[in-house]
Amino acid sequence: MADEPQSTDRAPSRRRFLKSTLAGGIAAATAGGAAAQQAVAPVATSGNPKNLPPRVPSWTQVLGDGVATHPYGKPSKFEKHVVRRDVEWLTASRESSVNFTPLHALDGIITPNGLCFERHHGGAAEINPADHRLIIHGLVDKPLIFTVGDLMRMPRTNRVHFLECAANSGMEWRGSQLNSCQFTHGMIHNVMYTGVPLKVILDEAGVKPAGKWLLAEGADSSAMTRSLPIAKAMADCLVAFKMNGEALRTEQGYPIRLVVPGWEGNLWVKWLRRIEVGDKPWYTHEETSKYTTLMGDGRARQFTFVMDAKSVVTNPSPEAPLLTKGRNVLSGLAWSGRGTIPRVDVTLDGGRNWREARIDGPVLDRSLTRFYVDFDWKGEELMIQSRAHDSTGYVQPTKDELRAVRGVNNIYHNNGIQTWLVRATGETENVEIS
Repeated sequence: MADEPQSTDRAPSRRRFLKSTLAGGIAAATAGGAAAQQAVAPVATSGNPKNLPPRVPSWTQVLGDGVATHPYGKPSKFEKHVVRRDVEWLTASRESSVNFTPLHALDGIITPNGLCFERHHGGAAEINPADHRLIIHGLVDKPLIFTVGDLMRMPRTNRVHFLECAANSGMEWRGSQLNSCQFTHGMIHNVMYTGVPLKVILDEAGVKPAGKWLLAEGADSSAMTRSLPIAKAMADCLVAFKMNGEALRTEQGYPIRLVVPGWEGNLWVKWLRRIEVGDKPWYTHEETSKYTTLMGDGRARQFTFVMDAKSVVTNPSPEAPLLTKGRNVLSGLAWSGRGTIPRVDVTLDGGRNWREARIDGPVLDRSLTRFYVDFDWKGEELMIQSRAHDSTGYVQPTKDELRAVRGVNNIYHNNGIQTWLVRATGETENVEIS
């Protein structure tokens, strides 16, 4: 079994920035205003400028593709750069690896199915749903075997939830490294799941009073297994068969997967084939050798299920620099495994001044939330951060606040505040503030 993504000497290191060095170099940008827009650099265009409006462009003079040309829709060829990407050296093999959602290229709160990040422990299993079964056994009154068809005839529900890998932002524990919003925060996606409440399935089998834990097992070659408290299973977990209205993608667990709202992604077992009810956790390979956090004092944190409140500014970011002076829109995402996000604060000057961002779109329980700040940029350097507040009153901490408690000997559950330095050229860089 390959190890979880970890830092290596090949990681491009980013220098740390001190607040004292910024004293005269960064001014808070003022929202609104009518500053004239001025291009920092000419934007490259493909094609002949003579074809641009108000002249008649070539594409208005020929018939477009017919409806039968693309039986399954796909993005425009001009959006071919918006794809999942991986870091080849990050894990031991291509089968036990991860790719990342291009957060900087998206808006709203729903992740398109084809851009949802992947994390595999033994490669993606290709399963014929007609041959797949879900077994319920252990401390139950009546062991059961379900076909996919059986599950699709049971009462179903629809819920929007984020799924975040516990190692998301894990490369940043020891300092800013990967100069990329996609690579620092892209192990997350947010979709609408359709499925059967796990409680409905367990109730049909009849959980014995001694049943306190579940073992969920996947049908991939790694037989990914995790222990899950029965209380969580009964509260809000789903056995899902659709995402965003269509069948699960192969890499997302087709034909069925476990949905564990607000909890770390490795519990969301894909290609789900077996659930065993027991009286204690199993301490499997995936919850002992990995997904356990070594603290600075040598103790280990285990079963750190909940994903705490977190946020990131997606624009501007290293892949989405500022290109034009004047009117601009800052955009980002916030989320919490404990509830909703009622407020996000944003600073443009490294934390000296904070303003409340504008939240727009649905604000849902344990879902991504979109926020914006409209501002004028005059070409000054900016030091951009966001800070999420969740409905329990929890406030997203700084990275140094996290390190003071947990040390740096781990790669999991890093929800510290992210900093982007926007230079006078508009180039944006991953840095830290001490």
